Amino acid sequence: MKPPIAVKKPKVLEIHGHRRIDNYYWMRERENPEVIDYLNQENAYLKEQLKYTEEFQAALFEEIKGRIKEDDQSVPYYKSGYYWYARYEKGSEYPIYCRKKDSLDNPEEIILNVNFLAEGKSYFQVGGTSSSPNQNILAFAADEVGRRIYTIYFKDLKSGEILSESIPNVTGNLTWALDNKTVFYSKQDPETLRSNRIYKHVLGTSIENDELIFEEFDEEFSCHVVSTKSEEYLFIHSESTISSEIRFIQSDRPNDEFQLLQKRIPYLEYAADHYGEYFWIRTNENAQNFKVVKAPISSPSKENWEDVIPHRENVLLEDFDLFADYLVTQERSNGLVQILIKPWDGSEGHKLEFDDETYTAWISTNPEFNTEILRFGYNSLVSPSSIFDYHMALKTKTLLKQQEVVGGYNQNLYQSARIWAKAADGVMVPISLVYKKELFNPDGKNPLLLYAYGSYGFSMEAFFSSSRLSLLDRGFVFAIAHIRGGEDLGRHWYEDGKMLKKKNTFLDFISCAEHLIKEKYSSTPHLYAMGGSAGGLLMGAVMNMRPDLFNGIISSVPFVDVVSTMLDESIPLTTGEFQEWGNPKEKEYYEYMLSYSPYDNIEAKAYPNLLVTSGLHDSQVQYWEPTKWVAKLRELKTDQNLLLLHTNMEAGHGGASGRFNALKELAMEYTFLFHLEKIVPRPQKKEFQG
Repeated sequence: MKPPIAVKKPKVLEIHGHRRIDNYYWMRERENPEVIDYLNQENAYLKEQLKYTEEFQAALFEEIKGRIKEDDQSVPYYKSGYYWYARYEKGSEYPIYCRKKDSLDNPEEIILNVNFLAEGKSYFQVGGTSSSPNQNILAFAADEVGRRIYTIYFKDLKSGEILSESIPNVTGNLTWALDNKTVFYSKQDPETLRSNRIYKHVLGTSIENDELIFEEFDEEFSCHVVSTKSEEYLFIHSESTISSEIRFIQSDRPNDEFQLLQKRIPYLEYAADHYGEYFWIRTNENAQNFKVVKAPISSPSKENWEDVIPHRENVLLEDFDLFADYLVTQERSNGLVQILIKPWDGSEGHKLEFDDETYTAWISTNPEFNTEILRFGYNSLVSPSSIFDYHMALKTKTLLKQQEVVGGYNQNLYQSARIWAKAADGVMVPISLVYKKELFNPDGKNPLLLYAYGSYGFSMEAFFSSSRLSLLDRGFVFAIAHIRGGEDLGRHWYEDGKMLKKKNTFLDFISCAEHLIKEKYSSTPHLYAMGGSAGGLLMGAVMNMRPDLFNGIISSVPFVDVVSTMLDESIPLTTGEFQEWGNPKEKEYYEYMLSYSPYDNIEAKAYPNLLVTSGLHDSQVQYWEPTKWVAKLRELKTDQNLLLLHTNMEAGHGGASGRFNALKELAMEYTFLFHLEKIVPRPQKKEFQG
């Protein structure tokens, strides 16, 4: 079967006196049958190219699925008189949300069975859920397309009936006031999907009468509404990439006018919570790596902020949690997370100790103030995800649950490590890696998958994955490059990988790959790269810069048409991301983006084997970006390597809904790698019977 060849319909795009010709611009026409036909052709071509692997893919899916405990349950947490948890039943795709009154020994009450709601639907996702303060009504948001456009429903938890009133076309963000009848929720612009309005709905009234409480007019900002941990205040957060603004009211006074906590100022970011007489605030005011301050509720603007945990040059303060007797912080030092406990009485604080060389830890769900128990999570590349309760006074921890790997798992068979690569400008970049000891040889012949993201200040954690065992058990090394653009080594690590420094992200990844080859972890014939969304941009840029470096690349829902997307303010995310990538209406940013945009830099040359995945209803990276990219690569590339595009015609940015459906796509991606490594068995030819 020959690969699909897309029709070329030249469109001239001109700005700053510079002309670009886009032959595949027409693929933006979502309702055009020609577009759908092309996507179907690409799907058929992929299926044909990997046809001999279908039995292997099916077996691999069952292998990956088989490690997951099907009848699983989350660790219950206590709040407002109930223990809350979610569980899965064997054979089910979706969670069942439950609670028990006062004691875990009491009967279970099912508050929402998502399996029933999803019945007969090709896609179904529950977003936000929130119960009324008296615990009688559950509000929940559901998306049936995958474009993250939700409808809010209300369920009477006494009768079990889903009420007739609903609120369509919302973001899924919602919270209750303390009167048990008022719900605040956010709506998005129907075209750009920017969350820009906060409404107030009173249960039992028509949604046509819902009051618009706040509208965000600045197109670089989006807004949402939350409750504080104390539930005494409601916040409207307005946020851009570089600035924050919070408005507040008391939760028991839903008809009051929201008051400003601190007006927005460029490059001032802050987030707040409430306890006692103060708002407690994490902010970067004169603090690149953030600090914690407190502000009196009566006059909370920054003139009255008082340092609680001052700024430290080498420690990134990521999060905090408030308790009656303790302040708990989640911090990052030298790329690793630390959790610190600081008593309010002024006595000496302490930090939790972790054993692995590379790991991740986080503050978990802690809704109660008056407790000495801190719940936290931990995992590493070799340690399954675990939830602990830690007694902050006695300094003892209790393991509540560790992710079970069905069929057994012995972490002593695997080795994790953290090494450092020197970037092009001399900066040292950490790499976390894991492999199966008995299958690893330091001879450069190991297949290795290098993964990274590198944008938005998102730190890529060294996390455990039972699915990944299917790679490790077949001899793969798995590595994570903690490149600039993330916040892995502090706020400066992010700022050195954005805007006019974005190429550091790509150069760091290349340096990591070269270092892994130099240290004999792998070699080009066995080296693979993987990234998704902004990490898909990384894949595209690196592939243009160093097409000789990798044997194969997997690029998921990739943001690859950077210039055209950032020039089009009518599509989702564009305006809100000018402070991440730059605004190409300014010539300097236009020229810089144009120099790395994967789509604009495709040349007539040989490229590695490439698998691209996409979702037709993607609200973040529009389906046409990966589609155009593949079409142009097909036109210009000079090699005979595989170029495959898989578009999920029923899903969005997150892929298929449900617990196991997404694993089928993962099995396909792994199979692509195994095919290139000649690990997939070829079907035996039948002998001719004459």
